[in-house]
Amino acid sequence: MTRIPSLDGLRAISISLVVVGHWAELRYHSDVAGAFANLGVRIFFIISGYLITTLLLKEHTKTSTIGLKEFYIRRAYRILPASFAFMLIVFVIFRHDLRWYHAAAAVLYLANFDFMHPWYLGHLWSLSVEEQFYFLWPGVLKKWYRQRAAILFGVCALAPLYRIACHLAGLHGQADETFPAVADTLAIGCLLAIFAGKMSRIRGIWAVGMMLPVIFVPAYAGRLHFHITAALLIVLWPAMHLSIAGLLLHTVQRSYRFLNVQPIVWLGKISYSLYLWQQLFVFGKAARPWYFAIFAIGMATASYHFVELPMLRLRENRTERERTAYAAAA
Repeated sequence: MTRIPSLDGLRAISISLVVVGHWAELRYHSDVAGAFANLGVRIFFIISGYLITTLLLKEHTKTSTIGLKEFYIRRAYRILPASFAFMLIVFVIFRHDLRWYHAAAAVLYLANFDFMHPWYLGHLWSLSVEEQFYFLWPGVLKKWYRQRAAILFGVCALAPLYRIACHLAGLHGQADETFPAVADTLAIGCLLAIFAGKMSRIRGIWAVGMMLPVIFVPAYAGRLHFHITAALLIVLWPAMHLSIAGLLLHTVQRSYRFLNVQPIVWLGKISYSLYLWQQLFVFGKAARPWYFAIFAIGMATASYHFVELPMLRLRENRTERERTAYAAAA
């Protein structure tokens, strides 16, 4: 699929919210900053749901099926090398403090169910959610393609109820990172991919209105010190997720120049590696702005150029070889 304009720019905004929010949360003990860091992760989830479903729908339209094996192989090339390179280095650095079950949860992408994970593996919860989404959704979409929208609407309805149940059971703060608690965020991105072609162009004034929940809901949640209310669970978070989806569609429909300038695009391209490495230089003893600027961005750039890009080239070479072999056989 050709590159979708503005997505790298949105990724750049998301990773900036995560990094600045994490740093400000630690530096100033600000729950509001932490809420905006969480907003960055939610934007990543919605982008992921939209992009993956767009790819799967295009494949189904072309072939009338979804090749699960090929999908998993392509995702493995994209996700696993940079992640495992980070884990290997971290496991060596913290080998005296690390417990085997924390390492196993990280490697198996179950960190979002490891409620006692150490701080240097804490951010892997969102990557675990992403991998669980990659594992589940293509198979569900392939088997129940005609019921795809109904399934996603069901997820959007059930996820807030799950969050309420966890809150009533005293699991708030632990279960917030489990897959069912955030599945509606991914589902909204998937629904956007399904209905985007049928939706009219979003005008600028509507986009401005959609900015209001994106700004004020995290600020409200932070001022509550993350004490959950029914309004937040049932009304405000879903409104924020819908607004993010609307803004995503708006920026895809109207390619803003500032989201596509080279420095912003570059930051979006390294956002995955930067998300992996920022934890070490935002938290812990290295929580200094210049530490982050030099080391976190440096490690992310090295990871992108020496791990991500070579593996993506291998993936494309593999695809090209398969196409050549198929053409020869035909």
